[in-house]
Amino acid sequence: MAIGSIPTYALYGETGNDPTADWVHCETIQIRSRLHNYRILPHRHEKLFQILHLTGGTAEIVVDGRSMQLTGPSIVTLPSMTVHGYTFSPSVQGMVLTLFDSRLTHILAAMDGVRETFRSVQVISLQDHEDAARSLVADMASLAAEFSGRGSGRLEAKEARLMLILIALHRLQGSGQSAGNHGPGRRALQHALRFRELVDRDFRSHHPIEVYARKLGLTSPHLNRICREHLGDTALGIVHQRIVLEAKRYLTFTTLSAKEIALSLAFDDPAYFARFFKQKTGLPPLAFRAMQQSTMA
Repeated sequence: MAIGSIPTYALYGETGNDPTADWVHCETIQIRSRLHNYRILPHRHEKLFQILHLTGGTAEIVVDGRSMQLTGPSIVTLPSMTVHGYTFSPSVQGMVLTLFDSRLTHILAAMDGVRETFRSVQVISLQDHEDAARSLVADMASLAAEFSGRGSGRLEAKEARLMLILIALHRLQGSGQSAGNHGPGRRALQHALRFRELVDRDFRSHHPIEVYARKLGLTSPHLNRICREHLGDTALGIVHQRIVLEAKRYLTFTTLSAKEIALSLAFDDPAYFARFFKQKTGLPPLAFRAMQQSTMA
């Protein structure tokens, strides 16, 4: 991990990758947060998806520089590579589930529309959903028991429990797609989501839009229409949004200079990067950093 970079962990504070590790990890919020005086500094997980289930106490969560106050019972879901941090009350209670992002995709592969719910951060208060809150507590406890146990059918039982949790959260979020929707609109949405995945992977390469369109089997104008309809911007605009988001993350969470950030984002000319960033945000990079530091202070 380079000096000044955003920490990327397996679990918070753990940089190693154990190839023998289980595909899902369960632990109480107390166990890890107590080790760090109840403050988890901003970091991210490269290939991991997390669910934080707050059942008691309070938490302040910072996601990509934005702060929110949580009171139990609440749920937070975090896709891989989301920069996040927490400050918990010492009385905090709850559970954290961590699993490989690829396993999440595998579990939800046959469930139309559910996977899309978890491609973005979800923050769900359970205070007005007493029945759902009780069910989630029971399912979380059962999953934790399977994680700790060695019973037969353990893998299948963990996947089943996790699927119940994910379905419950999907329903609470109220963002489900119709199971019968397999028409052109649905195919266009799938293209849009796949394009966003390609951009997340390759945005530093500064590929022309034609390269992305070719990978998706589309023409550039068709890809632009899909992006405008489902993502609210042109294809190039989506690429630029992703570059700006990463730049904001570096400016907010690291001490890298504007020149170093430009180089890390594959801009050969730091001056061009500064002009690009100001055009997209209205502020020069270092002015944006100063504003973020003032806001967070």
